[in-house]
Amino acid sequence: EMSAELQAAFDHFNRELFDDEVPPPLLTIQRQKMTAGYFTAKGWVHRQGAQKVDEIALNPKYFAVQTLQESMKVLVMQMAFAWQTHYGKPGRRRYANKDYGDKLQSIGLMPSKTGKPGGKMTGEKIDAYVIEGGPFEEACRKLLTNSFALSWLDRFPVTVKELSRTMHQLPE
Repeated sequence: EMSAELQAAFDHFNRELFDDEVPPPLLTIQRQKMTAGYFTAKGWVHRQGAQKVDEIALNPKYFAVQTLQESMKVLVMQMAFAWQTHYGKPGRRRYANKDYGDKLQSIGLMPSKTGKPGGKMTGEKIDAYVIEGGPFEEACRKLLTNSFALSWLDRFPVTVKELSRTMHQLPE
């Protein structure tokens, strides 16, 4: 059920924000400390051959303390890393460069170290906030009006203190 919900969200945002350009990743749920989500290029290899696939991981510990829009923002930020890997100019591991920031802005998310207006737009621990009236907000509105939900929540969510310290980053 959860896998189908996350796949439906990925497919929706890929169509609405990325013109179906983000190659289908393996969507995983990981309890990586201090991160709500991460992207790993070619993180999985098929047992029967050399085919490799990207991974987008989401941390379920945040689902219970974030709004659905916030959880979808984390997914879309990782999708932007995937898009950048295949079509843009990726920075070094864990670094959100100007190319990444430009892509986020084009889809309606403003990069910001603080997750609020005025924060630094590049770096290793970049968050983003929703640009009012932008493509992400509209795409999210469409998804959430279709009775979309994440049916399962982690029984042991992050604390408010952990949530306030966490930035969306790639793992160490």
